[in-house]
Amino acid sequence: MRFRDRREAGRRLSRELAGRALRRPVILALPRGGVPVAYPIAQELAAPLDVLVARKVGAPAQREFAIGAIAEGGAVIADAAALAALGITRGRFDRLAARERPELERRIREYRGARALPDVHDRDVVVVDDGLATGLTAEVAVRAVRHRGPRRVVVAVPVCAPSSAARLAAVADELVCLCLPAEFAAVGEWYDDFGQIGDDEVTRLVAAAREERRARRN
Repeated sequence: MRFRDRREAGRRLSRELAGRALRRPVILALPRGGVPVAYPIAQELAAPLDVLVARKVGAPAQREFAIGAIAEGGAVIADAAALAALGITRGRFDRLAARERPELERRIREYRGARALPDVHDRDVVVVDDGLATGLTAEVAVRAVRHRGPRRVVVAVPVCAPSSAARLAAVADELVCLCLPAEFAAVGEWYDDFGQIGDDEVTRLVAAAREERRARRN
């Protein structure tokens, strides 16, 4: 299975999620790439859409190789196997994670300003990303949401590696993944168009979803 772009992937996911009995769902997208996937899901479910900011912690000599992740609210996870393989102590990992916090905070200010996360107490939360490679950012996002008292946490993604599917199935109440390829190298290889998403696109889509929701209520 391939996807034309993130919007088309989101439309396919929305049809899959529409058949589930979600109670007062809230859609939380992982920026940046998860937001255009989440937008049609929020439309289909007539649910509020916002971002939950998480950020991977990269290896010292290879920043793209995730060894852990952090999320707003103070959630942090470290991949013990990756740390052991690279000889990274927990103390060093904590210092690497601390270096990512200024960018995490910048993105929260950029995407939400003074607006708080939606109240998710006793509601079903759908955490959306454009795909799972290691699954670390999605896992830390689920753990961050858990602290807010949701009824259930569902992770919804178009494509994921088998190892990341197992990781998320262990922490989420449900994982909805449309494509689970046996051979997986990168999320982008499953999209025809996997262009960069800028901060302006994130804020535009979240604002559009909020305006559409206000219009429905009126």
